[in-house]
Amino acid sequence: MSKISPLAYIDPEAKIGENCEIGPFCYIDKNVIIGNNNILMNSVTVLYGARIGDNNRIFPGAVISAIPQDLKFKGEETTAEIGNNNTIRENVTINRGTAAKGKTIVGNNNLLMEGMHVAHDALVGNGCIIGNSTKLAGETIVDDNAILSAGVLMHQFCRVGSHAIVGGGTRFSQDVPPFTTCARDPAAYCGLNLIGLRRRGFSNEMIENIHNAYRLIYQSKLKLADALQRIREEVPMSEEIAYIIDFIESSKKGFVH
Repeated sequence: MSKISPLAYIDPEAKIGENCEIGPFCYIDKNVIIGNNNILMNSVTVLYGARIGDNNRIFPGAVISAIPQDLKFKGEETTAEIGNNNTIRENVTINRGTAAKGKTIVGNNNLLMEGMHVAHDALVGNGCIIGNSTKLAGETIVDDNAILSAGVLMHQFCRVGSHAIVGGGTRFSQDVPPFTTCARDPAAYCGLNLIGLRRRGFSNEMIENIHNAYRLIYQSKLKLADALQRIREEVPMSEEIAYIIDFIESSKKGFVH
């Protein structure tokens, strides 16, 4: 049975799972579905279109599924979808989607720190850490296990690759390739995320292969297409190397240098 404060408001049409705790002054709108074993501390606002999985902890002041801050939004039916085992800290805001993609998605096992913002149609993968006051613009993508430090500003349509780390206060308007570190002003490639890769159990051999791939991309002075071809020919192919190649080739905004 869920534990719901008498000072919370829950619309009769909202669906609440088992063993949830909903604190005082929470507001839960209609067309909301909340799974099992969630904790919503006091003063959490969950608005129309929210879909929340299981085992999430949502701290005071968070606002889930507010309408997009996009003047093209005309009230279409969209959602903000949150997976399982996330920690969503104080004053986090997650907007629902627009007609562009129809949904904003936050996956599983993420830590969203105080005051950060996930804009419309953004996609946050699994196992990500996003720091205090960081802002993700519309239609951005953060791949699994990426880290964005505090005060990061991510421009619309950009992507951050898996196991990348973006330094605090960085502003960027191009993609951040996987396994790398991005920092400085203007934003720049600063080498591999060596600490993160070692913590995640990447072997020395794999780290060296990733490093060799990026040496060809950033240091060889080859044209990009030629550098990628050299990677295919000279670096042992693996899931990680194939991911780097695909990420670079599919980048629509270019990537940080």
